[in-house]
Amino acid sequence: MNGHAFTLSGVRLSALPSGALWWPEEGLLCVADLHLGKAERLARRGGALLPPYETQATLARLDADLEATGASSVLCLGDSFDDVAAAGAMAEAERLWLLRLMAGREWIWVLGNHDPAPTDCGGSYRAEVLRAPLTFRHIAQDPAEAEISGHFHPKCALAGRARPCFLTDGRRLILPAYGAYTGGLWCHDPALAALMQPGALAILTGEKAIPLPMPRKPPQARPRSSSFAR
Repeated sequence: MNGHAFTLSGVRLSALPSGALWWPEEGLLCVADLHLGKAERLARRGGALLPPYETQATLARLDADLEATGASSVLCLGDSFDDVAAAGAMAEAERLWLLRLMAGREWIWVLGNHDPAPTDCGGSYRAEVLRAPLTFRHIAQDPAEAEISGHFHPKCALAGRARPCFLTDGRRLILPAYGAYTGGLWCHDPALAALMQPGALAILTGEKAIPLPMPRKPPQARPRSSSFAR
């Protein structure tokens, strides 16, 4: 699966290229910030009109990860829907697709700031989840235990291209946004730099999960070459 294996509080985990987190011993697939229904929510509120395909693209990615891992449990770390109304506005085919993915699996929705109330999509709802020794929640806090969260949509640049990334410093893990139409916060942003201890890693998503030291400063602009012959 081209994932990057690492440990958090002694737990063996894998950061998948898709942006999902895989806990093999628990059969648990964890994703954050799906933001299903973002295009519908923007159109409903008079915002920018986006092609209405982000829910299909996100569900297809999730379908592929479930097929590849055989996960028996799924944990969604909040902002799974772009707002509470977006869950009820899903197209019937998309709703049936989601229900098919949920069938036969433990499915837990952690409440987020975009979706602070349960929807009618089934599964169970939690403010946070403890699977010792790991605590799962939407927004990072000052953890007494090892913590896994989402919310910030971290991203990092590699070869001039922005890529969503995981951030981990051995006590805390922040997942990238899994949704197809989600933006991101640069990992050198002060909000993220303040959360992560020195020596933190950024694990970039893409065709292969690539770990590198978490950048804490913006990349320097390359000087422009002169167009004049010398």
